[in-house]
Amino acid sequence: MRRPVIAGNWKMYKTLAETRAFFQAFLPLVAGTKHCDIVVAPPYTALTAAAESTRGSGVAIAAQDLHWAVEGAFTGEISARMIAEAGCRGVVVGHSERRQYFGETDESVLRKTRAALEAGLQPIVCVGETLVEREGNLAESVLKRQFEDGLAALTPPEFSRILLAYEPVWAIGTGRTATPEQAAEAHGHLRAMAAARFGPEQASSLRILYGGSVKPENIRGLMAQAEIDGALVGGASLDPKSFAAIVNY
Repeated sequence: MRRPVIAGNWKMYKTLAETRAFFQAFLPLVAGTKHCDIVVAPPYTALTAAAESTRGSGVAIAAQDLHWAVEGAFTGEISARMIAEAGCRGVVVGHSERRQYFGETDESVLRKTRAALEAGLQPIVCVGETLVEREGNLAESVLKRQFEDGLAALTPPEFSRILLAYEPVWAIGTGRTATPEQAAEAHGHLRAMAAARFGPEQASSLRILYGGSVKPENIRGLMAQAEIDGALVGGASLDPKSFAAIVNY
């Protein structure tokens, strides 16, 4: 039985004060939650405040990106070691916004995933197709390319430590959501690829999250699908009551 994961990606929102206020309101709402893992990914500046606010709560803090180098002349970048020192247990890798706006590639996703693993962080590796690709019946081939170029080179022990997130780009921040059946179908394709590359046992234990306009109103339908192991939540994770409702689906 795969343990569900509900992760919140705050993107470029929340100051230090807002971060502390969020957790003051959120933690009592999930204090009795035992059925899933909870992850929150604040902006870099709020990582330490988030880690301090959640200490002892069971809520894990993750960063939203990282650089693959241990250190170096990379102005504006943050390494896995720095993220871990700030109190993070995980990191989002290859989010569609990083791919779309900042030139993230499948190759860089692989390098960042390995860097995260080497630092003891759990990567949440994101894959997904654009609207043009879906309407052109290319969704499956896009996922295949992203998996083969961004993940297939991992060793089986490395692969066993990642989370995968399917986020159709056309459903992120648009209010449009893939139907539970569409999401489950994509998850099934990804699990089949994992089985072909790493074996059925690894594939059956792989946790695949859905991301794309997840809200309290649609989380139950998504989580009712056997192939969906959790959610990567964007805007709805910014409000403590909304995110708690999703966590407590």
